[in-house]
Amino acid sequence: MRPLPPRPGLLAYLLAFSLLMVSCRSPQINDEMTITINTDGTSASVKVPSGSTVTQALQSAGITPGSLDRSEPPFYAILTDGDVIHLTRVEEVFETEQVVVPYERQLVRNETLPEGETRLVQAGINGSQEVTYRRILENGVEVSKNAVKTVVLTEALPEIVMVGAQASFTPLNIPGSLVYLAGGNAWIMEGSTANRRLIVSTGDLDGRIFSLSPNGEYLIFTRKSKKPLDEEINTLWAVRTKNIEPKPIWLQAYNVVHFAGWIPGTNSIAYSTVEPRSAAPGWQANNDLYRVSVTGGSPRKLLDANSGGVYGWWGMSFAFSADGRLAYARPDQVGLVDQDGGYLKPLANLTPLNTHSDWAWIPPLAWGSDNKTLYYVSHAPAPAPITNEESPFFDLSAYSFSNDADVSAMVGSTGMFAYPSASPLQPDGRERSFQVAYLQAIFIEQSETSRYRLMVMDRDGSNARALFPPADASGIEPQTPVWSPAPLEGQSENFIAVSYQGNLWLVNSANGTAYQVTGDGLISRMDWK
Repeated sequence: MRPLPPRPGLLAYLLAFSLLMVSCRSPQINDEMTITINTDGTSASVKVPSGSTVTQALQSAGITPGSLDRSEPPFYAILTDGDVIHLTRVEEVFETEQVVVPYERQLVRNETLPEGETRLVQAGINGSQEVTYRRILENGVEVSKNAVKTVVLTEALPEIVMVGAQASFTPLNIPGSLVYLAGGNAWIMEGSTANRRLIVSTGDLDGRIFSLSPNGEYLIFTRKSKKPLDEEINTLWAVRTKNIEPKPIWLQAYNVVHFAGWIPGTNSIAYSTVEPRSAAPGWQANNDLYRVSVTGGSPRKLLDANSGGVYGWWGMSFAFSADGRLAYARPDQVGLVDQDGGYLKPLANLTPLNTHSDWAWIPPLAWGSDNKTLYYVSHAPAPAPITNEESPFFDLSAYSFSNDADVSAMVGSTGMFAYPSASPLQPDGRERSFQVAYLQAIFIEQSETSRYRLMVMDRDGSNARALFPPADASGIEPQTPVWSPAPLEGQSENFIAVSYQGNLWLVNSANGTAYQVTGDGLISRMDWK
């Protein structure tokens, strides 16, 4: 008997059940992937779990990256099958070397030598420094090398060569000692303008301080610092001018920007300091005052650091009278310093100048030779709508200690850099009088950038007259006129020394007759005692 064929319904049921079972089976997943790692000069293919990052893949392969090593793709990237990792080994190495610092060669024009003649003043000596370098190596190959630290072991000493630049100017017999700053070096003339001698040959005088002692025996000056400007701006030195081979003496003072002056009747000086800053103007003023002797000893504080009033960050200036009183000037005030009590006694309040810049104006001031008058530049008001703080007008004023009177605008509209300077006392009938030299701005309303003309007046402001340069010539740069300590030989009037177009000129205070003394164009500061 033949078997019966399957029923159609049963076949359909079995087929559907089989398809359902197949569809419910778990999919077959590949839980590993193959990647290639290139490092240390080799290339290797390794299997790592799917979804691994570069860091995990390297760990799976037994590779430990250094702290500076670099990967492509980055360590945090998630890999896919077939990716290639490039691991770059990065190494940091510090090395120290001693380096020779070649000396510089400085040419100093000297008008005492014939044209074309040269003379070695100072032999050059190489210096040395220790330099630490940071080297970066990638896979053993150097990719960068930078100096990260420099220590000076020995300073290089420049070679200084005098080059003859003899001029045809007529020599003049002069009283006292006349010192001047030229090309970063200090020179002295004694007896005659033809008799010149180099007294400081370091080539690094910055001109901020340059002052002879009242007897002409010492010169104080500042030198540029070897350190970065935001660490130290300059240092204060003295030199004995009468020595045949003068040797500068460091006064244990540094960062002296605005003031250093001789204390009358002593071998000591007073000076004020600043703190260097990387931001403009390059310092924050302390507005303090110290005293130090050129013959030795440590500095002693006379005035504590203080805010310095309006715009006090710029600083203050000071001036000694011949009888030892000390005046001060700051952007908003002039007055006296009580040297025993260490405090300020205001005489006149001023409207400070708003420069809208990173500098501040300090009123120039000077004592009269009778010690009874203090001359200073005052900030005058301006007509509306200009504010008083922005006024471009400045007057020459004075304070009389004979009657405690403030004489405003003794001379009007002189300019902000009038720089008054009193002559020595001169016989005048029954009393001894003096004159006052000052500068007059050519462009009154632009006195910040204007050139000036040298003026002279009687001590009470009368008889003002222009001396130098002539009206048809360009003016002089702002500076303090320097009086001769006595009349020149064969003259009855005192002369005034000024720098004009980089050269030293002597101007007769009576008639304006002027004599050019140097021709090298390097003069920047001078003093005469």
